[in-house]
This record gives sequence, structure tokens and C-alpha cells, in this order.
Amino acid sequence: MRVVTMSIWARHGDWAARREVLRKTLTELQPDLLALQETVVTDHDDQVTDLLGPDLYVAHQWRRESDGTGMSLASRWPLVEVVEQDFLVTDRVDPREFPGSLLAARVEAPPPYGALWFASPKPSSRLGHERERELQAVGMAARLEELRRQRGGHVVLAGDFDATPDSASMRFWAGLQSLEGASVAYLDAWSTAHPGESGHTFSATNPLVTTGSWPRETGRRIDYVWVRCGPHGPSLRIDSCDLLLDAPRDGVWTSDHAGVVAELSAPDA
Repeated sequence: MRVVTMSIWARHGDWAARREVLRKTLTELQPDLLALQETVVTDHDDQVTDLLGPDLYVAHQWRRESDGTGMSLASRWPLVEVVEQDFLVTDRVDPREFPGSLLAARVEAPPPYGALWFASPKPSSRLGHERERELQAVGMAARLEELRRQRGGHVVLAGDFDATPDSASMRFWAGLQSLEGASVAYLDAWSTAHPGESGHTFSATNPLVTTGSWPRETGRRIDYVWVRCGPHGPSLRIDSCDLLLDAPRDGVWTSDHAGVVAELSAPDA
């Protein structure tokens, strides 16, 4: 099972050049599950279908920004249920912006996987909002636990969490600390495949970062793929994890974020 998360960066920059490289790369990868952030979807425009073609099953976040920017999920297999829930946990979370939501889909994957939940939590994005991200992580994790209790199956998370691995919200997802009297455990694909490596997905080497709103950016890992753990480990095996488009391709930087691609398999496969 190939899982990809990628920030499309809406239509900023040289969209025509970025679009060409994104379409080529995603076509070559043939991912099974995709979590895409900063996609533009309006009544007249669907950036996701434009990039991926018509053959995947797609779910779009309902609460989008005024220009149509938000989150989208795509799957090679049918989506039998889609859940969206907002976590506007303090008055600092702006309801006009798309962060602060969980988008989850029940995916009818073939054996040996079976039905699973594929989810993209998108917490608050501002640097000073770790308190909001903590509250959102607790609420989103509780919602996913509820869905799993009701329906069963694996849980795979992918997306832009806007927090580094040492932050409280990400340590919570990793099972390294509790928050608000709650705890969960998910395995981070990158740190499993590349222990001790930085894996920056928001990088100072990317000119789309440093020539934009972040001229003093030093580099962070803020995009992840996670697998939910049971009492004795993850329910899916993490076979590999790599950065995606973390350097220019055909002379084009495709986004201000690098993507993440992870290969997962059933433990008994």
C-alpha cells in the first residue's frame, strides 16, 4: 500500500510548470492513498481531479477558504464513508481558514488490508498555536478512536501537522506523552525508516519557502505518515518512507513543502 501526503500549495507561483511536474510525478508513483493539502476546489474547478485524473475516489473538505483552498483525500479503492469535523478549539482558530479540521474516509481496501480509516488531521498552522494543536490532536484522536470502535480496521494518518517531532502535539500522536488526560500511539513512518535523520519537509533550501513568507526559515519536518498501534505495535508494517519532490524536478520546485511517500504492508502479507 503506497501512501502519499503532499501540499499542493494552491495555485501559487508558476502553477503551469508546477502542475506539469506534479501530474508527471503522481502518475509515475501510482499511490493507493493520497492526502493533499492546499488544494483548490470550487464549483467550477477541481485541482485534484485535474492532477490525478478521473479514476480515483476523492473526498474534499467542506469548510474551505474563500478561494476554494482546503484538504482533499484520494484513494484507488472506494470510499464507503467520509467524516469531516472541525476543531475550532479556541478563538484564535480562524473559521475562515481551512486548518482546524479532521477529514477521514473509510476505505474499502482489498485483502489483506480490508476496510481501513484514512485520515488527514490539519491542525492550526501558526507558530504560536501549539496549545491549539495540542487540543486539536486530543480531539481528533478521540474521534478516530470512536470511528475505529464503531467500524474496526486499520487507521492511517497522513498530512501537514505544522509541528515538529519534538512538539507536544506530535509527541502525543507518537505515544510519548499524554495530553488532557488522554493518550494514543501511532508509529511515524519517517522516523521508523530513517531513525535520527531530520527529514525536513519545510526546508531552507527551497526558494519557495525562503523567498516567500518565511525568509528566516531554518528547516522543519512537519509532514507525516502515521500508522495506529494496537497493544503490541502498529497494525500495518512500515516497509519504507521517503521524501517526495524535496528537490527541483525538471528545474521546477513543485511546492513549498516536500511530500512524504510511505510503503505499508499487512504484517502477515
